[in-house]
Amino acid sequence: MPELPEVETTRRGIAPHLAGRRFTGARVRNRRLRRPVPRDLSRLLAGQPVTGVRRRGKYLVIDTPAGSLIIHLGMSGSLRVVPAGTPPGPHDHVDLLLDDGRCLRLRDPRRFGLVLFTRRDPLTHPLLKDLGPEPLAPGFGGDDLWRRARGRRTAIKNFIMDGRVVAGVGNIYANEALFRAGIHPARPAGRISRARMARLAAAIRAVLEEAIAAGGTTMRDFTDSQGKPGYFALSLAVYGREGEPCPRCGHPIRHVVIGQRSTCYCPRCQR
Repeated sequence: MPELPEVETTRRGIAPHLAGRRFTGARVRNRRLRRPVPRDLSRLLAGQPVTGVRRRGKYLVIDTPAGSLIIHLGMSGSLRVVPAGTPPGPHDHVDLLLDDGRCLRLRDPRRFGLVLFTRRDPLTHPLLKDLGPEPLAPGFGGDDLWRRARGRRTAIKNFIMDGRVVAGVGNIYANEALFRAGIHPARPAGRISRARMARLAAAIRAVLEEAIAAGGTTMRDFTDSQGKPGYFALSLAVYGREGEPCPRCGHPIRHVVIGQRSTCYCPRCQR
């Protein structure tokens, strides 16, 4: 599933191609995504200039004077800028047509993605309004995580993956950040000290920044806006490495399921 680094990589990939461009409409081949694509999407976009391309958590927001597109890549989605006449594949469901003869094409084999349109401030949309702080924002830090965790018995891994606590930290990067911070993924969030939360916040930021620099992590389906895979998978310390030696101490990496999600950790290094 595309997580924050993959979505940010996509944003950075498509933004230069949309700058100064105007939508001429949309071509929708399949409306049946996680939520139906608006029937009047082509009319809503026709003639609208692109005024911004931003990210909130795992969502992309493309702004126009008439309103904003809210796009989620779901489990397997990708966005690419291609000539509008490029023959579509079986999973190419939506083309957002541009005035230079190209289009922004959504490919989504599993159809868990979203393409919505809102005339209001997109940050007040029900999908976005309750998201927590951005982990890459200047104000993000351990003090806020520590305060939010007071009295919470939920596992720290589930805690930092809760989008209402931190926006956009998915499974892969939660595993990696907890390893770097030396925190056991099942430890109750409320039992982690302020100092250890500060280390965790720094680890979350570092892991995400490194993943973005590497173009994301390709486990199965993710490719960037030009079709290239992300290479952060080569740097993973624990995720997907069950039974392999810990890169820090050499003890075999252990695998458990926490919150119905695959979890890998080192039982010696993480307490």
